[in-house]
Amino acid sequence: MLSSLPVLTAKIAIRFILLSSILVLSACSSNVKVVPSSSDNAPSKQIDVSDIPNAVPQYEPKSRYGNPKSYVVFGKRYYVMESGKGHVERGIASWYGTKFHGKRTSSGESYDMYAMTAAHKNLPLPTYVKVTNLNNGKHVVVKVNDRGPFHENRIIDLSYTAAIKLDIVKKGTGLVEVEVVEPGQILSDDSEVGAPVSSVTSVSDNNGFYIQVGSFSNRVNAENLKNKLSPIGEGLINIGPVVVSGNTLYRVRIGPLTDIEQSDSIVSNLTNYGVYEHHIVIN
Repeated sequence: MLSSLPVLTAKIAIRFILLSSILVLSACSSNVKVVPSSSDNAPSKQIDVSDIPNAVPQYEPKSRYGNPKSYVVFGKRYYVMESGKGHVERGIASWYGTKFHGKRTSSGESYDMYAMTAAHKNLPLPTYVKVTNLNNGKHVVVKVNDRGPFHENRIIDLSYTAAIKLDIVKKGTGLVEVEVVEPGQILSDDSEVGAPVSSVTSVSDNNGFYIQVGSFSNRVNAENLKNKLSPIGEGLINIGPVVVSGNTLYRVRIGPLTDIEQSDSIVSNLTNYGVYEHHIVIN
């Protein structure tokens, strides 16, 4: 794939098609899942997930179709990382099930809701990640082989089985840590051999999480944003100083929050206040 960037061209339905550029006689395309998990379903019969093992990280070539430099969904451009090595992030996970079972993923593989897989917007396909539920300490290893979730307030979309193992199917979402795992890396359950993966401290629902909406070197700018966002809720907007490389930054955060639906509602209204970037912070 060369030159121009892929754009979203299909109507909203089960799948969208990402078209890559054409500077030669051939082109490549990739399917992108855009329907949020709230419109999806679990299978009609329960399964015993204890018999389904974690994905085992292994060296694989990058997907031919799943790794354009960037792509656009719902008018927003996403950039695919060259490498996921060392990547760690915390945020909200969702899951997907019957609606996409058997459909082609962005990597070209068929989606199997009973397999240990996941979708991510930016990681190279494939990448293996350890996903830890920060509310109960449970963790799984999954293979990222799809794109999504394209909900504004989610960082990873888990297969149905992975979500059951993490105990987030009932609520539909959960606070998680996502950490890239390399082949041979040892996990806390000793299922692999290699360098250790850092442990994660579990948090309870009562601790809450924050939506960070800005970081400024000038406190006045932070105060201005705080005042602008004040209609969101009394006492919810706060400023926290942090020293980075010897410089003080003033972070504007909304929270603490314990309800993901409340968080979704706030995020959906941020553009009304001129805020277009945010991320979830879990202390």
